[in-house]
Amino acid sequence: MRDPYEVLGVPRSASAAAIKSAYRKLAKKHHPDSNKNDPKASAKFSEINTANEILGDEEKRKQFDRGEIDAEGKPRFQGFPGGGAGRAGPGGFESYSFRGGGGPGGGAGGFEDILNSMFGGAPRGARAGGSPFEFEPGGVGLDLDLNVAMTVTLEEAVNGGEKRVRLPSGRELNVKVPAGVAAGQQIRLKGQGETVPGHKPGDLLISIQIAPHPYFKVEGSDIRLDLPITLYEAVLGAKVRVPTLGSAVELSIPKNTSSGRTFRLKGKGLPKSGGSGDLFVTTRIMLPDGNDADLEALMTKWRDRHPYNPRSNLS
Repeated sequence: MRDPYEVLGVPRSASAAAIKSAYRKLAKKHHPDSNKNDPKASAKFSEINTANEILGDEEKRKQFDRGEIDAEGKPRFQGFPGGGAGRAGPGGFESYSFRGGGGPGGGAGGFEDILNSMFGGAPRGARAGGSPFEFEPGGVGLDLDLNVAMTVTLEEAVNGGEKRVRLPSGRELNVKVPAGVAAGQQIRLKGQGETVPGHKPGDLLISIQIAPHPYFKVEGSDIRLDLPITLYEAVLGAKVRVPTLGSAVELSIPKNTSSGRTFRLKGKGLPKSGGSGDLFVTTRIMLPDGNDADLEALMTKWRDRHPYNPRSNLS
């Protein structure tokens, strides 16, 4: 994973607003739906989202800048308490419970012997009369499960599909995403976690994250969409095509529709128990770019003949 600042193309001194703006531009540019012929688009989109998850969160950004987490948001090994050196084992360091025995001169073989004892060997300093270190019952255990995050698009979350996930070791796996998966849910792959000789392999736990959509906003099982319409469509009425998570549908815009009016399309939202949520479409009247002399003349004439104040109830 590249440096998140490099991924978003912003300097380390960038403001939160600059980071947010850079993320939105890149997410829109590299969204898989807009790059269906680019096999690398999905990986690029996932990388952009991972970078934003770090730099878009004030606390995580500080942790990354201090070197406490890496570019994937995972904790970096800071060494043993007290400054001792060591290596991070599979799944991170575990807490072992042991008590000393034999007193001074009891023949303890050092930290290497403790590790040997953890993995089934006997300390070099062990004697027939008793071990210099006695492990408490249940004190030894290895957590070999591996946790990773995987970002999917809203369409992939609804319809399911296959994604490729990269593990911290560099290994890559194809993962089947079940249809209807929700943000925060986990996919468990048995035996795909960390491995240690003499122990059963751990599992791979994949936490699902849903990437922000370019124009849909998720609210529980419902989704919302701002629909741009022209001035003449609002005044005269029209039938316009509306995108959904499936195929597009046709929506009838009544005459004299104000900007901000919301229409409800039943069953066009996200899957839920017993059915699907709804799609709420809110109209946004968009004027043409640039100055239009004919439109200005028409509005001047209309204003003089039909004056009205839509803000009268605000006074």
